[in-house]
Amino acid sequence: MPQPKPSMIRNPDAYSSGDEKIEWARAHMPLLGEIERRFQAEKPFRGKRISMCLHLEAKTARLALVLQAGGAEVAIAGSNPLSTQDDVAAALARRGVRVYAWHGATPEEYRHHLEAVLDWDPEGLIDDGADLATILHRERPEQAAKIRGGCEETTTGILRLRAMAREGVLKYPMLAVNDAQCKHLFDNRYGTGQSVWDGFMRTTNLMISGKTVVVVGYGWCGKGVAMRARGLGAQVVVCEVDPVRAVEAVMEGFRVMPIRQAAEVGDIFIAVTGNKAVISRDAMERMKDGAILGNAGHFDVEVDKAALADLAVEVRTARPNVDEYRLADGRRLYLIAEGRLVNLAAGDGHPVEVMDMTFALQALGLREVMTKPYPPGLHAIPAHMDEEVARMRLSTWGVEIDALTEAQRQYLASWNA
Repeated sequence: MPQPKPSMIRNPDAYSSGDEKIEWARAHMPLLGEIERRFQAEKPFRGKRISMCLHLEAKTARLALVLQAGGAEVAIAGSNPLSTQDDVAAALARRGVRVYAWHGATPEEYRHHLEAVLDWDPEGLIDDGADLATILHRERPEQAAKIRGGCEETTTGILRLRAMAREGVLKYPMLAVNDAQCKHLFDNRYGTGQSVWDGFMRTTNLMISGKTVVVVGYGWCGKGVAMRARGLGAQVVVCEVDPVRAVEAVMEGFRVMPIRQAAEVGDIFIAVTGNKAVISRDAMERMKDGAILGNAGHFDVEVDKAALADLAVEVRTARPNVDEYRLADGRRLYLIAEGRLVNLAAGDGHPVEVMDMTFALQALGLREVMTKPYPPGLHAIPAHMDEEVARMRLSTWGVEIDALTEAQRQYLASWNA
């Protein structure tokens, strides 16, 4: 096993503004604050090494520090080259976390950072997109066999882990945090819905109202993007391959049509599928002049960038984080943030409060899988943990709810009441 490396960050002296961001997040993440107090007393990770691969910004930094408060030695790599905030990375490194990430990493640098976080020889993982899992199982199977367990953050990672579990090759237990109710119902829908348009608007300085927005994919993230686009005054078109989701979109009042047809009417296209080339060459050939393409999926594969480059006779930077592709017939198509996640590569990611819930699940889930005997495979977050996080959220709002009486519980449990 290679020896762990010192932190690899862009500018160690940038920690001051990173500290300010982390403290702002701390002030608005009461669930993590409560869990931090528990972990400080319990030390569930005492003597354990935990490696993380997440979008490295202030909310993620808070999660890393909560795990550290639980006794862990923590190392972290960014899960996207454009979402790392260098000042936060510097602040986190100054607080004793090993950090391997910087903004704008090349593919080679990004890969080197992932390898460095695994050289830390962790027992526990928090993964985002299953990049760590993929490297471990392809190239480090002996190390993979030593992992006690971990948690996966996002839909794309769950898809990859589910395929590994289905083939019987997943060597350690992983909790599917993304599938928890307190994650996908709120983070994916309300978090993605708000943060996509935040990133889009601050990057383009354009209105949403009056435009036709095409949302490609109507899962929980797509539902949020479509809902918020309508709230901003857009006409919304949904493209889907799942007939049940398509029915749902129609009954929510959205137009539903194939991408070939939507390409001719859309002003803004947001892909939210987790699949590749869903905004294809064929669609781009049909788009109107000035159409803007964005992606909210984990990897930069949803917009067919190779096809877009092949169609273009000239490419230039129109604005920071906006590339203009001029086609042979004079039409211009605009790509935001190199086709990477618009909400993180062009913004600050999900709102702090919604990530408080998600990262509460990550912290509690990692304690669960590292302290209890889970077999290798992909596992659901325990229902009681979902409920605990929801109750914590309600408590921070000062909201009380009813409870079933014993008679009511017996009635619901009986077939012969």
